Amino acid sequence: MDTEHSPTGNPWGPEPLLDVGELAAYLGLPVSTVYDWRTRGLGPRAYRFGEHLKFALSDVRIWIEQQRDPEPPASPEGR
Repeated sequence: MDTEHSPTGNPWGPEPLLDVGELAAYLGLPVSTVYDWRTRGLGPRAYRFGEHLKFALSDVRIWIEQQRDPEPPASPEGR
């Protein structure tokens, strides 16, 4: 098994999963914002286990990177 590409470095352990409250705390946002994003299809991908949502840390990191503003245009020289 390839441990080099495992997110946790442990091929036998699962990737860390965050619940809604943990994701909200990680992002510094209210839980209601995470639920709002879910209903609008804007937040990171999630797994559903019955009534519980779980977010893979790797999916959250990918989603965060996708939220980054594009590079600002280069300022013209001489200004």
